[in-house]
Amino acid sequence: MIAILSNQAPEEQLQEVIRVIEQEGLTVHLSRGADRTVVGLIGKAEPRLAEHLRQMKGVEDVVKISKSYKLASRDFHPENTVIQIGDVKIGGGELVVMGGPCAVESPEQIDEIARLVKAAGGQVLRGGAFKPRTGPYSFQGVGVEGLIMMAEAGKKHGLLTITEVMTPEYVDICAEYADILQIGTRNMQNFDLLRKLGACGRPVLLKRGFSATYDELLNAAEYILAGGNPDVMLCERGIRTFEPYTRNTLDLAAIPALQSLSHLPVISDPSHGTGRRELVEPMAKASVAAGADGLIVEMHTDPDNSMTGDGVQSLFPDQFAGLLRDLEQLAPIVGKKFGTPKAEAEAFKNWAIV
Repeated sequence: MIAILSNQAPEEQLQEVIRVIEQEGLTVHLSRGADRTVVGLIGKAEPRLAEHLRQMKGVEDVVKISKSYKLASRDFHPENTVIQIGDVKIGGGELVVMGGPCAVESPEQIDEIARLVKAAGGQVLRGGAFKPRTGPYSFQGVGVEGLIMMAEAGKKHGLLTITEVMTPEYVDICAEYADILQIGTRNMQNFDLLRKLGACGRPVLLKRGFSATYDELLNAAEYILAGGNPDVMLCERGIRTFEPYTRNTLDLAAIPALQSLSHLPVISDPSHGTGRRELVEPMAKASVAAGADGLIVEMHTDPDNSMTGDGVQSLFPDQFAGLLRDLEQLAPIVGKKFGTPKAEAEAFKNWAIV
């Protein structure tokens, strides 16, 4: 349930509403917009409380929220959430690009890729240190050493870092080295992990499960929000359908749909969403046109020999740079800000595809 007050209402009227709610043993969540203030009630509210609040001075309306997710709902929080990490804002009208390999393989590899991501205009370096693989004999990542390698490369080149965390036991160590923690599709409903992330003190990128509905994704986000972490991003990374040509089917409708249902930033992953290098660039652009707040894109200096075997969906560095140059032209058309550094051609000449 939410109580809606006009911003013209005096502060003492707002505080009196909060006092009445807290007297009922409920928790208050405030969202101040340009025209109104939304007071969210967290907990089980008695029906009589709604009528009491309606009669109070300054209260314009009281609305029952029927959705199972509350904190993630736009009803509860009408204004867009903007996550600020250093100089980077996610969800505030600026397009954010996260680029890098599926997995950290060596200090030299991640350092070179970080240099190229920065030169192209990316703001976040992605890379996996712990890799959830379908088969138990596949490369599983280099572990904590990979976290250290990526943190050093990010710091050296002025990039934020994002890495996937797989179990509650690794949340603290990942949070020590990475700026953003990623939850993969297989862990979207790992509720013990989600609860742990609610108290991790780091922004979280939550990927949609490959068979998850929008409601299921938003309820997963609710676990993190309810744990006290307001900095959650939703990621559309494709869902499993009957079409075998692509790795997954990238659900572009999810971007505006989630933005209408929730205030949380929405990131698109065209690499996992297609699984095919030649489709990544057009689907990245389509995602931005659909309103995505950011992209997470796989890029590798030698994708055909990557240790994860996911090279078929990884861009070469010059393709990545070309995509970001195109996004610089596209972003303003859809109301986004994005400006890439004028990188010297030398940075990419060794990676040109013949």
